[in-house]
Amino acid sequence: MSHDSTAAPEGAARKLSGRRRKEIVAVLLFSGGPIFESSIPLSVFGIDRQDAGVPRYRLLVCAGEEGPLRTTGGLELTSPYGLEAIARAGTVVVPAWRSITSPPPEEALEALRRAHEEGARIVGLCTGAFVLAAAGLLDGRPATTHWMYAPTLAKRYPSVHVDPRELFVDDGDVLTSAGTAAGIDLCLHIVRSDHGNEAAGALARRLVVPPRRSGGQERYLDRSLPEEIGADPLAEVVAWALEHLHEQFDVETLAARAYMSRRTFDRRFRSLTGSAPLQWLITQRVLQAQRLLETSDYSVDEVAGRCGFRSPVALRGHFRRQLGSSPAAYRAAYRARRPGAEKPADAGTSSAPETPLPPQNRRTAGANGLGAAASPPAEAGKPSSDTYASARPSLPGPRSAP
Repeated sequence: MSHDSTAAPEGAARKLSGRRRKEIVAVLLFSGGPIFESSIPLSVFGIDRQDAGVPRYRLLVCAGEEGPLRTTGGLELTSPYGLEAIARAGTVVVPAWRSITSPPPEEALEALRRAHEEGARIVGLCTGAFVLAAAGLLDGRPATTHWMYAPTLAKRYPSVHVDPRELFVDDGDVLTSAGTAAGIDLCLHIVRSDHGNEAAGALARRLVVPPRRSGGQERYLDRSLPEEIGADPLAEVVAWALEHLHEQFDVETLAARAYMSRRTFDRRFRSLTGSAPLQWLITQRVLQAQRLLETSDYSVDEVAGRCGFRSPVALRGHFRRQLGSSPAAYRAAYRARRPGAEKPADAGTSSAPETPLPPQNRRTAGANGLGAAASPPAEAGKPSSDTYASARPSLPGPRSAP
């Protein structure tokens, strides 16, 4: 699932400066960047597929620093352009950054700021979001990155509204994606925004990928603690929560264990993990349910109890919202993929596979089922847009609802 806030209240489109062209896409490469992520925008925007009905972009591959640029496997790349070429682009893509702990070159950051000021659309794929954040382009904005790096992004740049659940986030003139394959999702979204569904569909067929992927990063999250949280006092509370998922407790319980008010706990938790505590807790319970469905013969009712949900209804709602199917259907599909696996024995549940909810409904299905915590509100609709806009709906404070 994607977050798209491109619909401006006033519909005011962002205009490019006279020297920039909307059809020109500049890809900014750095030494040490992974070649897979770097190749995604090169393939999407750099190959002429007009015979398949895909409008042509003009690609400028730009070096963000002195070359040659070394990439995965020791390959060396020589870029045909430098930072000066970015001045002609209507879209600038940063496909990756070599290290989430080191600052990008200031010359490259200044080129990105200037491009944004002159109306260019700025895109960060995977760890490229760290470059956009270092340039100050994500301040006060929603953004995403690979779920594994989301806590670091949130901690290092606290003014960024990091959402590790999304495959990509379109905030009008600044866009970010999760890791690797999600970069393809975002590039297809850009083509769809510029030229419509048919063009994006034609390109997806050429790339042999889905034109739109449903769901988000939730299904890929693991339960390990973020690396940087290990020495923080809050780590003990998080570890306790992971060890007691079978018990019914809510975020207020965790805040009390941390000797913090709920508001302070929410703020500290988000800064360390990149996620609101309620959403994190729900995700961990659903992940635990996945493991039990895969490795045990507990009924769905028993799984719900062993994961801290108040009822099987609560489990089904959150499970379907995050994974797109019911627990029974998930178990059946999982075991069907494993040769010789036993069939599920959920006497108390329906054996017929359920049809997954449409992506737009997944975030609102199901009851909360986590003690006294309130049910998360439904997300607003995500209208599409043929242009990217500078004006954005005003953002609330740190998002605490899943």
